[in-house]
Amino acid sequence: MTVTIVDVGTGNVGSVAAMMKRAGGSVELTSDPAVVERASKLLLPGVGSFDAAAAKLHAAKGLVEALNRQVLGRGVPVLGICLGMQLLAKDSEEGELQGLGWIAGRVTKLETDADAGGPRIPQMGWNTLSVQRSSPLLAGLADDARFYFAHSYRIECADPGDALATTTYGCEFTSVVQRENVYGTQFHPEKSHRHGMKVLSNFLEL
Repeated sequence: MTVTIVDVGTGNVGSVAAMMKRAGGSVELTSDPAVVERASKLLLPGVGSFDAAAAKLHAAKGLVEALNRQVLGRGVPVLGICLGMQLLAKDSEEGELQGLGWIAGRVTKLETDADAGGPRIPQMGWNTLSVQRSSPLLAGLADDARFYFAHSYRIECADPGDALATTTYGCEFTSVVQRENVYGTQFHPEKSHRHGMKVLSNFLEL
């Protein structure tokens, strides 16, 4: 199974591609709408700020339109990772540009009270999931599976049913989303060792 990784210079695509290969898939990196149009699975990585990533995504001529046709029109499975998951939302308080809008809601800053002894932002390190409903993306994971997070913002779903799992870091936030064929993880599966590989392997089998 080939996974088409959308590469517009907003993520460490090398490590994502390497882990996807270890999980049993083959990969192609592209920002070419024509390549996206023939994809059978799509992956949207991302690190950094929302506006910078959204600007690059929309600057690639025809790319967002091709993604919409594949994901919304043809039901191709897509996985957003970290900032890539946040780009699935409509917008972000981190900036002014629009996201893809495939998940209803917006991106807001994590709320913690470091002055009162709460954890400091950003969250950088290992944490667990509280699975809200079953999904093939999270099948076979142990209850104590830990994943690597590195973020200051989180997605707030307008429809609570889109929250596949939550995580607590000062506050409870959505850490995995799913709406039909649209999936996203706030954590980095490519940095999460065997549990992250299991998530990517599950994505390959969708």
